Amino acid sequence: MKRTRAALLCLLTTLLLISAADSTVMRLEMTHRDTLFPTSVRRIGDIIGSDQKRHSLISHKRTTATNGGARLSLRSGFDYGAAQYFAEIRVGTPAKRFRVVVDTGSELTWVNCRFRGKGKTENRRVFRAEESSSFSRIGCLTQTCKVDLMNLFSLSSCPTPSTPCSYDYRYVDGSAAQGVFGKETFTVRLTNGRVARLPGVLVGCTNSFSGDSFRGADGVLGLALSDYSFTSKATNVFGGKFSYCLVDHLSNKNVSNYLIFGSSSFSSATKLNATRTTPLDLNVIPPFYAVNIIGLSLGETMLDIPMQVWDATQGGGTILDSGTSLTFLADAAYKAVVSGLQRYLVGLKRVKPEGLPIEYCFDTTSGFNQSKLPQLTFHFKGGARFEPHRRSYLIDAASGVKCLGFVSAGEPGTNVIGNIMQQNYLWEFDIVASALTFAPSTCL
Repeated sequence: MKRTRAALLCLLTTLLLISAADSTVMRLEMTHRDTLFPTSVRRIGDIIGSDQKRHSLISHKRTTATNGGARLSLRSGFDYGAAQYFAEIRVGTPAKRFRVVVDTGSELTWVNCRFRGKGKTENRRVFRAEESSSFSRIGCLTQTCKVDLMNLFSLSSCPTPSTPCSYDYRYVDGSAAQGVFGKETFTVRLTNGRVARLPGVLVGCTNSFSGDSFRGADGVLGLALSDYSFTSKATNVFGGKFSYCLVDHLSNKNVSNYLIFGSSSFSSATKLNATRTTPLDLNVIPPFYAVNIIGLSLGETMLDIPMQVWDATQGGGTILDSGTSLTFLADAAYKAVVSGLQRYLVGLKRVKPEGLPIEYCFDTTSGFNQSKLPQLTFHFKGGARFEPHRRSYLIDAASGVKCLGFVSAGEPGTNVIGNIMQQNYLWEFDIVASALTFAPSTCL
């Protein structure tokens, strides 16, 4: 119960040197992170604050051939004291292991790093760039630095021709990472048990970072869609797709699934008859993965929500984000959802835990049957429907307290389907076909 209270809130050049690339898949194991604060109220408040900063910068950012596959382990970060999901990657030559936040909302992949005597070494694994035979720095006078990496916050400072290209990368939750850009080799494991190498991946050698986003992590795996993200490199090699299945965010580190590059396996753990596909809008809110929602319903009732809420050309639109915990809805949609759900919670006392910036929380010490809640459904263009689990929108906040897991995004505002709402579903992002396929799954 103590863990439950603490739980809510917090991937020769493109050719693999393998002889049997017939049906292999690259997978990384993913882990959820959840901060273990002394009180769950403080924990939730921290996560919501982080989510709100992240959402604000998401809105700001809007204005300004198959060779098999590979897999990375994917786990909940609960045991590591974080509110996101972790994968383990192997970087450099010889390859070193690092635990990184899996973030579909950022482009830069980086690890805690020491280069030319600079970098943090305490309490985290450290990548020593100068000890890797495959690390190559990017010079500050290069076209890559001065033009191509501008969107990744490359800095104009270039005191000497031998100075590496530096960055000050800012995240949508207010966190930041500073360091130098380089190219490096990543080692990945295939589903047939073999190992392959991905050379020439852009990596950040981060010598300084700040913010709660990195609690329990050695870096970030940037999965947003851009020319220099890990997604771009891995999908070019493994067939244009990646997928993940997020285990319950309260799961311990022994419970895992995989981040897969290549065609995903809709196994017996996934309800095949419930598989749905909807278009991915890859150009409307770059570099994020946008989907076209046309409405929300509770049970059999469609909610009265203006269509401009879902229109990206009018400041609305919706993205999926693995780095945001809660789900953000533009104000009109937020009000319609929470008022509709509240009708089914009238028998429960509404509470306002001190320091907790969620509007709708309820005392459930006397017990509450979650099955009494109506099914929330996201209706996508083309007819696909996403029906999240009830525990993904009425979430545990503290002992005997449950809250509606939504935050207002303002008006207009970008709607964000967070990782708690996505849990226990398999999500496959087909970059080539611009399609999103999903289905309920145990993720085991």
